[in-house]
Amino acid sequence: MPVHADAVLDALRKVLDPNLNKDLVSARQIKNVQVDGGDVSFDLELGYPGKSQIDGLRKAAIAAVRTLPEVGNVSVNASIRIQTHAVQRGLKPLPNVKNIIAVASGKGGVGKSTTAVNLALALSAEGARVGILDADIYGPSQPTMLGIHGRPESTDGQILEPMTGQGLQAMSIGFLIDEDTPMVWRGPMVTSALEQLLKQTNWKDLDYLVVDMPPGTGDIQLTLSQKVPVTGAVIVTTPQDIALLDARKGLKMFEKVGVPILGLVENMAIHVCSNCGHQEHIFGQGGGQKMAADYNIHYLGGLPLDIRIREQADSGRPTVVADPDGELSLVYKDIARKVAVRIAEQARDMSLKFPTIVVQNT
Repeated sequence: MPVHADAVLDALRKVLDPNLNKDLVSARQIKNVQVDGGDVSFDLELGYPGKSQIDGLRKAAIAAVRTLPEVGNVSVNASIRIQTHAVQRGLKPLPNVKNIIAVASGKGGVGKSTTAVNLALALSAEGARVGILDADIYGPSQPTMLGIHGRPESTDGQILEPMTGQGLQAMSIGFLIDEDTPMVWRGPMVTSALEQLLKQTNWKDLDYLVVDMPPGTGDIQLTLSQKVPVTGAVIVTTPQDIALLDARKGLKMFEKVGVPILGLVENMAIHVCSNCGHQEHIFGQGGGQKMAADYNIHYLGGLPLDIRIREQADSGRPTVVADPDGELSLVYKDIARKVAVRIAEQARDMSLKFPTIVVQNT
């Protein structure tokens, strides 16, 4: 008997994508099923960056189809396609930027900037086009973390070309001022400067723009959350009660302006002595997981207080670049994949799908 496309789809329904916890057909990852006699071909399309995942899913899909009788060759074209997803009501996504991820914390000193840069690098390593905007005007750190020197160019005196480092497009006030120059600006000036850095940078076809938000929940953060078209936010905290108290305020701020919370990252969850291996919860234990459970948000993962993370970031080669296959990088990549999957599951932006209708008197 000849092979039928319906039988192919039934076989592929038995293949689970563990990242989505759905089968390939239900997840709409199977496209263009073609059957020619006993030969079968189809497209496997992931909606999230999963370069490290795609080969395993492809092999599992081929194995499932080959269980059907009379099947000959099975050809699979595997690819990654990131969609643009909805933002806050009243705002539209930026041109050439599909999704903006805000990385925020209620207070400083919890490792937010280190998390942001490693999240961006992990998304890039998994096959996405990624940029990072350093929105911390008073303490820009991304130029140092990415090892980028020099100033951005502008061809017309208005639009800035992004700097590049470690495969990321990047923009920061740190590129425009001297290292030892303090920013003695009031809130409205800071907000205006950040809007310009965001909207007057010539971002080039980004799947994700990671925004390293300023710490805190004051007027600057609130205004940015209202004016920047954000797809979702990642909250960074430590297990310490004081940090968690402020992290809750950050979470509530995003909820008020209609920004989905993609999840929570717990930094400095445990310290492992580099000499003897003794493990100690210096900042408390389980606080991030409890907060995630209390507010019904995703716990994306925990990172240890590890000297390598600090040393690698300070050297301009953050962990995901310095040791891409190490245990710490794998944690960052797992967090990045969870963030991307959460975005992929959100509603898509359809604003460009509808024509503009103009009613005129005739």
